[in-house]
Amino acid sequence: MGDRQNKLLKAIVESYIKNVKPVGSKSLCEMFNCSSATIRNDMSYLEELGYLEKTHTSSGRVPSEKGYNYYVENLMKPKEITGEDFMKLQTILNNKELVLTDAINKCMEIISDITNYTSIVLGKNSNNNILKQISIIPIDNKRVVAVLVTNTGHVENKQVIIPDDISIKEIVKTCEIVNKSLVGTPLNEVLEKLEFEIKPEIAKTMAKYEELCSFFYDAFSDFKEKNEDDIFFGGKTNILKQPEYNEPEKIKEIISKLENIELVKNIETDDKEIKVYIGNENNFDPDTTVIKTSYNVNGEVGTLAIIGPKRMEYDKVVTLLNFLKNYIER
Repeated sequence: MGDRQNKLLKAIVESYIKNVKPVGSKSLCEMFNCSSATIRNDMSYLEELGYLEKTHTSSGRVPSEKGYNYYVENLMKPKEITGEDFMKLQTILNNKELVLTDAINKCMEIISDITNYTSIVLGKNSNNNILKQISIIPIDNKRVVAVLVTNTGHVENKQVIIPDDISIKEIVKTCEIVNKSLVGTPLNEVLEKLEFEIKPEIAKTMAKYEELCSFFYDAFSDFKEKNEDDIFFGGKTNILKQPEYNEPEKIKEIISKLENIELVKNIETDDKEIKVYIGNENNFDPDTTVIKTSYNVNGEVGTLAIIGPKRMEYDKVVTLLNFLKNYIER
């Protein structure tokens, strides 16, 4: 393609992204200082190459998947982050009271608000999480909070009602034995080790060892299950604000896919670069774009992803994800 065709395609893609209206030759004549016939010829040529499509309701053109791909790979220029958006993200990232997971989630929520798209963070599974400590914090005679901390600083807590046949004192003492024996164990191995290695040790000193082991077994089961589905959504319904999702059937379809945990997990990536998957490329939904990358901070790994319509502000999303990834990995 010639220079003018490249600039023309860029203008059409960016106009459609912004205005959601098919682009006609008239609106482009002044921009390119060309006659309407010249612009129409160039648009027809771009259509022949598969970069543009004609709509049924207008004589204007819209970008095709191939056109969006060409734009992302050859024409798009990164968009600068505004000072306001920069400050919002930096305030979260500089908050030393937040563990990494929470900081990433809050930043992705901000990016969802900035872009009006849906953000997803896929954390690592329990195979990579190692138990650092479990603590029991009494609330009253009937309730305690079990707090689990992993080697990566990830913290989970659960309020638990104490069974009538055991006391807080017995739970705290058992917790000491559990910590001594299980610290350093991957979370996916904790339940088996508790049952076959720790339970006999507890039985030596605690009369109600069966009840106490059941208490900790239930607590660890919940932690493990939650960790295995370590998925965070920011602006989960933001995508529904896009005009592509005005019809009830499309709304129902996209919500169903966002609720499908196995489908969402397929978004996970090990790719260190930011990659753009448009339409049929993303294996999530053919009418969406998924932009994603992985992160790795001191062994804590995961995936950052943004889901939006194919008519997405690619330059803005790529810039924001790149900023977040570089900041947390520096």
